[in-house]
Amino acid sequence: MLTELCQELRNWFDRDFPKWNGQFKIENHEISCITDSDFNLITGQHFRIIGSLLNDGVYQYPSEELKDEEFTGAVWSMGIPPAVIALAEEIAQWNQDNAAVINSPFTSESFGGYSYSKGGGGGSSSTSGNPLNWKSFFADELHRWRKL
Repeated sequence: MLTELCQELRNWFDRDFPKWNGQFKIENHEISCITDSDFNLITGQHFRIIGSLLNDGVYQYPSEELKDEEFTGAVWSMGIPPAVIALAEEIAQWNQDNAAVINSPFTSESFGGYSYSKGGGGGSSSTSGNPLNWKSFFADELHRWRKL
């Protein structure tokens, strides 16, 4: 979820943190830089992989999600604020709780004198007609962290 959230925010929280370019090797869920001996990630640190065939995205070091490969690309250290991490967790939970509505092919239904509509905005329905998704539901919280 952090990868998708950072992409939506256009904010990778990289500020003045180190960025390494070169050839990288991922083996047994560990990442190392073949071409830069100064490469160093600390336990618990978030980082972004760019240019990988199998692992592009945001991870927390070390990560069980990393798949073994060698690639030429970049790794950026990140300083994601705890509030953004908490927001990502809240969005993931919201997606899980609302999966049936989000994945429904219907935007409205009517039967037996009952009808409902789903849409975007601040709740489970909206007059905008946009489908309900986390981007519209959490728009106010996302605004604070968005880069133009």
